[in-house]
Amino acid sequence: MSEITQIILLCRPGFEKECAGEIMDYATNFGFPAYIQTMPNTGYVQLVATGEPNINELISQLDFKQLIFTRQWFASLNKLNDLPEQNRLTPLINAIKSLNQDFYDIELAYPDTNEGKSLSRFCKQFKPHLLTALKKQKLLTAHSGQRLHILFLDSQQAFVGSAPIENSAKIAMGIPRLRMPSSAPSRSTLKLEEAIHWFVEDESKVFKNGMTAVDLGAAPGGWSWQLVQRGLLVTAIDNGPMEDKIMRGGMVEHLKTDAFTYRPKKIIDWLVCDMAERPSLVSKLIAKWFGRKDCHNAIFNLKLPMKKRLQEVNECLELIHEQLNKADITHEIQAKHLYHDREEITVCIMTS
Repeated sequence: MSEITQIILLCRPGFEKECAGEIMDYATNFGFPAYIQTMPNTGYVQLVATGEPNINELISQLDFKQLIFTRQWFASLNKLNDLPEQNRLTPLINAIKSLNQDFYDIELAYPDTNEGKSLSRFCKQFKPHLLTALKKQKLLTAHSGQRLHILFLDSQQAFVGSAPIENSAKIAMGIPRLRMPSSAPSRSTLKLEEAIHWFVEDESKVFKNGMTAVDLGAAPGGWSWQLVQRGLLVTAIDNGPMEDKIMRGGMVEHLKTDAFTYRPKKIIDWLVCDMAERPSLVSKLIAKWFGRKDCHNAIFNLKLPMKKRLQEVNECLELIHEQLNKADITHEIQAKHLYHDREEITVCIMTS
């Protein structure tokens, strides 16, 4: 059996430093000796174990949902190099067999870079051949809790490993395939749609007809549109104009007032916010809404600074967490650098 020596983490190109810093913080907290291998704008990070590796134990102890800058991850063997163009299957199957386990399904991936995306067609064509070979080797079973992962860097280099299905991204590479709705006012609508898919396990329990929501910084209405589609009555707060189509439906009230001073007359079900303001200001504003018992749940974006992005994120989330604890509010905070985010992360707070 070959040794699993590392964790491969996929991220948005340009955020390797934040992805690496975050996983190293967790490894250090668990007393796990490791170091990072990465290069800027490659779209992936390697956490390499030192000494006696027990990568599978680390990946089972960490909660994937708590990783903000990681889209997908898996425990991996050393990189395979020089895969023969005429027979890639043989060395890949040998590597897979050395993992000494079976799998529920497989995920073929590539870095989310221009070079990586050129491998999309190759992966689609190669997958059926790999599936056939795995079935012949009896390495696929419906009873397994593991997914086989292969990350191709090009057609000759690949990382091979596995991850628990219940502790990794459900969608391939952590990238959702969302279509821009033709009737939505702006592309920012995809950010909220992705956030809801990512953070909410059962939409029917938390989004119900007649629920109320406030959208801070709403114009032109991309986030309000998503809420209206789920039957919510929305108060849109923005001095800018809302798109006419979303206002005609009668489910949105537009108030031209300051998002930092507005307060609802009674507690609302959802607060959403996508404002281009400093993350510390937005964090304090969100904490204030919960502290005053003005909302039950929230989804909002934090625009990241150019430097010390991970530090800023940690400070903002800690501020919110502390304020909600002071208010004696039982809550869960999740944050993610979503595929449709750019220089920002999306945060979800749900209370019980």
